[in-house]
Amino acid sequence: MMTSAKFTLAGLLALSVLPSFAQTAAAPEPEFSVTGNLGIFSDYRFRGISQTNKNPAIQGGVDFSMKNGLYLGNWNSNVDSAQYNGANIEMDFYGGWKTSFEGFGFDVGGIYYYYPGSGAGSSNKIDNFELYVAGSWGPLTLKYNYATTDFFGVPNSSGAYYIFLGGVHDFGNGFGVNASVGYQGGLKNGACVTEINGSLSCSITDWKIGGSYTIDGWAFGLAYVATNRDLAGYTNPSKNISNGTALLSVTKSF
Repeated sequence: MMTSAKFTLAGLLALSVLPSFAQTAAAPEPEFSVTGNLGIFSDYRFRGISQTNKNPAIQGGVDFSMKNGLYLGNWNSNVDSAQYNGANIEMDFYGGWKTSFEGFGFDVGGIYYYYPGSGAGSSNKIDNFELYVAGSWGPLTLKYNYATTDFFGVPNSSGAYYIFLGGVHDFGNGFGVNASVGYQGGLKNGACVTEINGSLSCSITDWKIGGSYTIDGWAFGLAYVATNRDLAGYTNPSKNISNGTALLSVTKSF
């Protein structure tokens, strides 16, 4: 009888603590997630060069990620229609697979840049497809993009590549800093760029340094962006769309 009583008491004690375990147990990781972002920028800089004739841009996108590391996404922005042969919107579609192990991250995929409405009149239709591979360790990321198609509609220009090295640091309490440098190489034929002084350049180096403050999903950013080139604008050729500039941004994640 004593043995039975002890067993019953032990069983009751075990049952009494089950709710506590249920409350503290970690929730299982969902099989997939969907996130979005929306932002306003004082300029849209792609690899250091303004895509909006140094005017503001509204940008946003959505991402679908699976537990196994596969992901798909779409991102959009307004652009200078003169720069993109009649298109005033850029739509990027991308997908890939990412994973991490022992502090290292790995990401591989492809991205298609689509400009609906480009090719007005007898001008070239502009688009671009790149494969990419990236590795990360701690705050550092190294990424390599390779264009498998003609580079943004320029005939016989496939093979262009872009190397990116960036880093971030979180100070806590919503404050952070970021910096990056990029090199656009492999430009050939009509993909080389003519600078304001008339010289022809087949590579572009860009860099960026900035800071951010995030609160309740809102991120406020200030950065300095520049390149080693002097390129004239399309809508307004008197503008240098590749020189240094301060970039202000407000974005919201949801």
